[in-house]
Amino acid sequence: MLVTVVADVFGEANNGTTIAAIHLIDALKKAGHDVRVVCPDSDKKGKDNFYIVGTYWVGPFQSIVDKNGVSLAKPDRKTLDEALSGSDEVHIMMPFAVGRKALKIAKEKGIPVSAGFHVQAENVTAHFFNLMNCRLANKLVYQDFWNNFYKDVDAIHYPTQFIRDTFEKAIHHTTPGYVISNGVSNEFHHLDIERDPELKGKFVILMSGRYSKEKKQTLLIKAVARSQYKKDIQIIFAGSGPREKEMRKCAMKHGVEPIYRFFKRDELIRYLNMSDLYVHTSEIEIEAISCLEAISCGLVPLINNSPRSATKSFALSKNCLFKLNDVNDLSHKIDYWFEHPEEKEELAKKYQSYCKQFDFDTCMKKMVDLVEETAKKKKI
Repeated sequence: MLVTVVADVFGEANNGTTIAAIHLIDALKKAGHDVRVVCPDSDKKGKDNFYIVGTYWVGPFQSIVDKNGVSLAKPDRKTLDEALSGSDEVHIMMPFAVGRKALKIAKEKGIPVSAGFHVQAENVTAHFFNLMNCRLANKLVYQDFWNNFYKDVDAIHYPTQFIRDTFEKAIHHTTPGYVISNGVSNEFHHLDIERDPELKGKFVILMSGRYSKEKKQTLLIKAVARSQYKKDIQIIFAGSGPREKEMRKCAMKHGVEPIYRFFKRDELIRYLNMSDLYVHTSEIEIEAISCLEAISCGLVPLINNSPRSATKSFALSKNCLFKLNDVNDLSHKIDYWFEHPEEKEELAKKYQSYCKQFDFDTCMKKMVDLVEETAKKKKI
């Protein structure tokens, strides 16, 4: 079977959607399918089965786009025609310009289409006029996603039931959806390793993810500053992104010295296994594979109890949640886990069993099944 994967964002594996696309492509190939990829990543130009589209210049908003380290892919009818020609199924990662054009062409050709749901409304509104907390703006984004994209696809992949419920409530429709986790790679597991010298004698708190407005990393900085064990704590922010300058400024103001570093996968696994606690401050989250990766490595999570985040469902104890964006409560919970290492160790064992439901191979098999089932709806 020939599958065309359309990704408005595809390049360095520094965001969840790109990683999800890479994993799906690999899984389809391992299942014996041929895969074409449409993306704006110029580094892939000339490589077999890659079809490269251009990117938009958005005038006064270009600085916002550049700051966030992404490119807005520009649809190209000729390129999309070539990429979709002869395809048995098309899987579209995002509901933006290239994805919408690909959907239109696929429908013209009678090719069935599945699509991922990897973008929350707040991921859009947070970067334009600071409308992340405007309910009307977020609802309008979801309605646009539905009216101009998702209502015409044959199957929708939701990484969590949370985001399916959120979307269907906003659009007042049920959808042809499948809830499938993006899965946690089997490489993420507990290891007995010696700590690096810089971490010895420290209570290490790690947070993994893009440095962005929605992730709220400064909450952790402020909470550690208020901890009675401040001098014993070392924060590690594993990632990169446009908010690093703001994070460093906040840390300097509060007398905290985090480590800021983008880790390759093997390095991230090592540092997770050298940590004592995983803190997830993000207010906006569809799934947070980064949190599941930490849990799989034996860490107990401490999660922002946000109604706009699926991650809160990972809490197996009341002490794994802190009140929404509440620095004092986060600080108290950090101190609690510092003072209760035995309880933390016992809970970590429970999380090892809990993580089995997110087994990577099982999740990827379900994704391949989704694509194969959708392909059966071919009309020509």
